[in-house]
Amino acid sequence: GCNIQFAIEPDTGRVVVIEMNPRVSRSSALASKATGFAIAKIATKLSLGYTLDEIPNDITQKTPASFEPTLDYVVVKVPRFAFEKFPAADDTLTTTMKSVGEAMAMGRNFTEALQKALRSLEQKGSQLDFTSVPEWEVPELIEKAKRPTTERLHQVQRALLGGATVEQLFEATKIDPWYLDQLQLLNEISHEIRQAGSLTVEMLKRAKRHGFSDEQIGALTHNSEAVVRGVRQALGIRPVYKTVDTCAAEFAAYTPYHYSSYDEEDEIALHAKPSILILGSGPNRIGQGIEFDYSCVHASMALRKAGYETVMVNCNPETVSTDYDVSTRLYFEPLTLEDVLEVIAAEERTGGVMGVFVQLGGQTPLKLAQQLADAGVPILGTSPEAIDLAEHRGEFSRVLDNAGLIAPKNGTAVSFEDAKKIADEIGYPVLVRPSYVLGGRGMEIVYDEANLSRYIANATEITPDHPVLIDRFLEDAVEIDVDALFDGTDMYLGGIMEHIEEAGIHSGDSACVLPPITLGNNVIERVRTATRAIAEGVGVRGLINIQFALASDVLYVLEANPRASRTVPFVSKATGVQMAKAAALIGTGVTIHQLRSAYKMLPETGDGSTLPLDAPVSVKEAVLPFSRFRTPEGKVVDSLLGPEMRSTGEVMGIDKHFDTAFAKSQAAANNALPTEGKIFVSVANRDKRAVIMAVKRLSDLGFEIISTGGTADVLRRNGIQASTVRKVAEGSSAEGEGTIADLVIAGEIDMVFNTPSGGEARSDGYALRAAATSIGIPCITTVAEFNAAVQAIEAMRTYEWSVTSLQEHAAALVASQKAAAENAAAESAGLHHA
Repeated sequence: GCNIQFAIEPDTGRVVVIEMNPRVSRSSALASKATGFAIAKIATKLSLGYTLDEIPNDITQKTPASFEPTLDYVVVKVPRFAFEKFPAADDTLTTTMKSVGEAMAMGRNFTEALQKALRSLEQKGSQLDFTSVPEWEVPELIEKAKRPTTERLHQVQRALLGGATVEQLFEATKIDPWYLDQLQLLNEISHEIRQAGSLTVEMLKRAKRHGFSDEQIGALTHNSEAVVRGVRQALGIRPVYKTVDTCAAEFAAYTPYHYSSYDEEDEIALHAKPSILILGSGPNRIGQGIEFDYSCVHASMALRKAGYETVMVNCNPETVSTDYDVSTRLYFEPLTLEDVLEVIAAEERTGGVMGVFVQLGGQTPLKLAQQLADAGVPILGTSPEAIDLAEHRGEFSRVLDNAGLIAPKNGTAVSFEDAKKIADEIGYPVLVRPSYVLGGRGMEIVYDEANLSRYIANATEITPDHPVLIDRFLEDAVEIDVDALFDGTDMYLGGIMEHIEEAGIHSGDSACVLPPITLGNNVIERVRTATRAIAEGVGVRGLINIQFALASDVLYVLEANPRASRTVPFVSKATGVQMAKAAALIGTGVTIHQLRSAYKMLPETGDGSTLPLDAPVSVKEAVLPFSRFRTPEGKVVDSLLGPEMRSTGEVMGIDKHFDTAFAKSQAAANNALPTEGKIFVSVANRDKRAVIMAVKRLSDLGFEIISTGGTADVLRRNGIQASTVRKVAEGSSAEGEGTIADLVIAGEIDMVFNTPSGGEARSDGYALRAAATSIGIPCITTVAEFNAAVQAIEAMRTYEWSVTSLQEHAAALVASQKAAAENAAAESAGLHHA
């Protein structure tokens, strides 16, 4: 495999090579999905000695790989950004990649593919806006379009809509005039739609052929999306589905890989039995990444093995679910209600639909559950009513009351007055967030009324349908994550994960360990009982994820999500049990008893809460992207963690013991812990007592401890030698002595431990954390993670890591569980005999 990037000088047509990578690249996956030509697979065979003419094309089964792909369609990829998670970051696009995901779409022309790709992003305002002429003058519009930001495509389209010419925008942006002409064409069609007066056949056909959604047409004609869809379908204007075949229809395709277009000929073949649709997770984003694709893929694998025809609907070229051989049929389509309903209609026409899974792809398909059910689509697994019950505060509280469980004191507010009253009753600090979010979007810990007022003022949409949720924040609590299966009668508890960071850090950013290392048997049994009661009360049929908090030995229920969670892949790999496969079969009516006995998919006895004492310990750690995001002044954004998720990925460390498993997870996350050198320690007053023993252990190992004044005094009073360094706010001394940030930048510090506090100390901490992030040394901001790091450093200094394959870990775990079950059975038989 090889990737080459070219640049073309627009005036002369001169072509230059920017760079060449002798490997497959990010664009290799995109090109493979766009053409159906499996680049990495073919490159692997070439490296084994095959020649191109010896490798068959999987799709045609007649042509060799030397037959280059020919396209009779257009493919558009658009990136998805997450600057809303980093409000201090500059959104100017540069040579540093800043997108966190991407969506891809296909159409018979550029405008159709572009508009499908934009609505695949699932972001508010991602579709082009044709409803109003911009208020700014043409020079201002052109100036806005000049700057390369995440909004540039929209700024260019709006500038054209506002009267700027193609020539003016080409001079300002150097975007090829052909693309500008295409955006101008869309503006012209939008004008025709607005002027049409009614939903005519001619207007609808022209609009749909250029990618306009029912929602966009409705906005331009003052109709609802549902009305436009109803009229369109009554007029017989429906998409057809074309096939990706690598050869522009020269040869037949044997892999049903489809995309929609408002064209003439439908290329979907009839199928013998009803299909099961799996809705994917769409473009990767913070809070919803590749973990959900794992569940979709495993569900498809299990269902196909059980004899079902599976249909995957997704728009993300980075995923395994959009490989043409993962499902019986693949539709590369946006995950909007309009597009999904059309896929379902196409499947109904060609053989029928058994049902749809919406619980595997995260929040994207989950949001469609009720609308699909209202349209008469059968939902497999947990029902839309149960999904909504778990999200509805009042209904879910009744489930907890009936089970004798408690949640942190909470309330729902639709105004600042509501929020203030609830916060006063609950007591500060409180956790505030919008309803129906994934990844902690918009979530914040609020310590006083002034900050609550600021949060409510900044909230973009607060209505009775979209209230703000307010919870008591449990300080110093241990968070617990649970993934379980429930079939209506029996429960299989997949795993209990103990968070290493204390409450207040989003679960997606917190390291966690499985099996839990500090929870007693009594707590585990209470968690098991609570999990079953919630699953039964909600009405789960398949996967459920529940988050608990343990504070002063009281178990609180934080939230329940009756769907696949981002921890399902971690639990599955840590325990050797394929949770998503089991959940898919439960959705078709298979029981947990059958999964244990007939399918052998679950252990015959026990579950993830009864792992043997010699079970391997697995640690999940977040991968954070702070080094890629900078403020307009060029500073790295603050790496301080909180209740809003910011990680873009995760890694896993596994070993016989927690300490080495944690060390492996840090190394895997490009955050390898030092085994010697200098460690800077500066903590808030509330944390000083808690860190003394851990710092002493590092000092005893030979590390040089460096601190600012207050922390250094505390350490010295406890017999720990600590050097003093100047704070960032103090600046360099007259003699040239630098600050701690200067030492970090100079490479003289090997690890930073800094917990935040208010005012000047907070700004000091930001500068310090930014310095550590910019040069890539570990920067720890919580006491719990620091204690775990010290334990891991001691282990690395004491003994070597063991290296064992995941398959060996799983086999050893199965053998250990089997032996434990046999011993228990023998003991039971002996007692019975006695």
